[in-house]
Amino acid sequence: MIEPITGRYLAVEIEGTPQRIYFEEAGTGQPILCLHTAGADTRQWRFALNDTDVTMRHRVIAFDMPWHGKSLPPDGFETQEYLLTTDTYIATVRAVARALGLDHPILAGCSMGGRIALQLAARHADEFAGFIAIEASDFQPAWYDIDWFHRPDAHGGEMGAALVSANIAPQAPESTRWSTQWMFMQSGPGVFRGDLSFYTRDESLTARLADIDTGQTPVHIMCGVYDLTCTPEDARRTADAIPGATLAIMENLGHFPMSEHPVAFKPYFMEALDKVTA
Repeated sequence: MIEPITGRYLAVEIEGTPQRIYFEEAGTGQPILCLHTAGADTRQWRFALNDTDVTMRHRVIAFDMPWHGKSLPPDGFETQEYLLTTDTYIATVRAVARALGLDHPILAGCSMGGRIALQLAARHADEFAGFIAIEASDFQPAWYDIDWFHRPDAHGGEMGAALVSANIAPQAPESTRWSTQWMFMQSGPGVFRGDLSFYTRDESLTARLADIDTGQTPVHIMCGVYDLTCTPEDARRTADAIPGATLAIMENLGHFPMSEHPVAFKPYFMEALDKVTA
């Protein structure tokens, strides 16, 4: 069987640097722009892209950030240190949305993608129809040393997979548990570390939460009960600080819900789409 997903490349310029971005899409209707987690890629969203209950109502689009998946690093990357920042991440999401001609898409991001969704809700809400921030909080300091993920004497991909394995709910099927971890095993040298620099060291959202106007653009936050990186308490604290934001605490799910257990994730995701399109 041939899946209905179409994959293509998009040439964009981000902060003056040409980038070749890989993206996948399926469906028609109101667009949803989907963001993967740190150290991973668009494959995390493959179940939503293949779900006709979603794609009959929405054009679902997911893209690999530069340095991730099929999006190569820019020319000259061998002389650079990859460290993602809030400003670069925002510029990337906006550049992709503009280049694809998306008219007020819903933005759905997980983990670092959820964090940047909230940053965009504070800074550029007028460009989006709604925000679904999955496993997202205002700020989450690292409880581990991120420099371990890029050392000559350690396999960063396998170490990344070992770390995230603790963030997958025990109810996740073995097949999707291991395919989720495989994406981290394949991560490029230093990429997971560079993403975690954004997630744990870059600008906190705390001072910007009051700038989010859910009357203009709805915000829905989702968090798995087995997430120890962004705990339900973290998500609830963040939602409480955003007037009008809604919150769903997801049973039997961890930090990678759309990938680790898509069947359990689906009803929560469908509810989220209903909330931000109401």
